[in-house]
Amino acid sequence: MNSLADRLIVSELDSLQREAALDSQRWAARKASAQQSVKPTEPTPDPLIRMGEFYLGVSVDEGKLLYNLARSSGAQCIVEFGASYGISTLYLGAAARDSGGQLITTEVHPDKCRATRAMIGRAGLQDHVTLLEGDALETLRAVDEPVGLLFLDGWKGLYQPMLELMLPKLSAGALVAADNVDHEAAAPYLALIEADQRFVTTLVGDMALSCFTG
Repeated sequence: MNSLADRLIVSELDSLQREAALDSQRWAARKASAQQSVKPTEPTPDPLIRMGEFYLGVSVDEGKLLYNLARSSGAQCIVEFGASYGISTLYLGAAARDSGGQLITTEVHPDKCRATRAMIGRAGLQDHVTLLEGDALETLRAVDEPVGLLFLDGWKGLYQPMLELMLPKLSAGALVAADNVDHEAAAPYLALIEADQRFVTTLVGDMALSCFTG
């Protein structure tokens, strides 16, 4: 079974990836607007508000890599930190369905949660994907089954505390994939996991893949 060939999933991926391709234009518009209208005395907007329109999705190749990693490992419990509008969620959800497993994904932005929840239903993945809304450091405390794959793609500065939270939940041989580790805020995470002898870490582009040896 290859759910990435499912017409419903293909349709959602095509739509989301078209929108994600416009992120560079959104960044440029945001920068221009900020230069014109923001006064030094104005408070900095809440990050949830500031990042709401950005898709911040994985590329097609990264998405297929995530599917391959999740499917080939047969992970029965996959956890995703940072769904955004759900591009990586579709790839991981497809793998979960094909393996007979479950994806638990997280997102803190209310508008993104509404959009992603609806997308999961349209893609037909509602039986294999659960979206937890809110602070992932709180919502993921409830996970009580062995995690076979952990994908980190939310706020980079939270990668380290997220790893520390999920570490007791990782099964032996579990894979931790962290995207955009070239970001300055991800440096503490990368230093920690590369120094931890329980993990074997390799870099694929700007994604760190770490096998938890137990």
